[in-house]
Formats: sequence, structure tokens, C-alpha cells
Amino acid sequence: MVDRTLRGSRLGSVSYESVRNTEFVARQSREFCCVNGHRFAVPFAMDVEVPTTWDCKFDGVVARLVDGTELEQRKGKPPRTHWDMLLERRSIADLDELLDERLAVLRAKRGR
Repeated sequence: MVDRTLRGSRLGSVSYESVRNTEFVARQSREFCCVNGHRFAVPFAMDVEVPTTWDCKFDGVVARLVDGTELEQRKGKPPRTHWDMLLERRSIADLDELLDERLAVLRAKRGR
């Protein structure tokens, strides 16, 4: 049997481009700490805004930036539920009437 493998080449895993005359972007390393006490550093480019939270690489919980500013807690309206939107369109009396009508239809189908 003829050996037809490509010798000396691995697809997609090795770059043959040299790193000479290449300037890397300026970096900064910022430290994060999660509630479980894990501390880890994440490198960022100097010209980006560093986020105040990052997922912990050890256990996946939210980690906060060490020496970072606290996030502002926005006070807003609670989200409207389906029930709230329904009450905007119909009154309780209307809903009771609709319920009675639908129950009558179901009972008629069952033969009661």
C-alpha cells in the first residue's frame, strides 16, 4: 500500500509566518476576583474600555474588577407581566364572564 500522507505539514495548526518585524499591540493586564476568592488576570489592549465584570475562568461565576468602580444600581420599573397587560385590556368581571363562556363550551363538548 502506498503511503500518501503529506509529510511536514499539519493543516491549520502551525503558522509558517515569521514574527520578525512584527509589532504587537500594547497590552494591559487587569485582575479580577470572584466571590469564591479566585483571582486571575486578563490581558486587554491599551485602547479598549475594560469591563467591570468578567466570568471566572475557574468556576464560571461573575468576577469583579479589582480596584474597579462599583456598578450603579439602576432603579426602574419592574417588568410588566402577562397578567398586568391582560388587566390593562379587560376587567376582572370581563375575565370571569369569558371563563364561564369557555367552560360552558368545554362542558358541551364533553356532553355534560
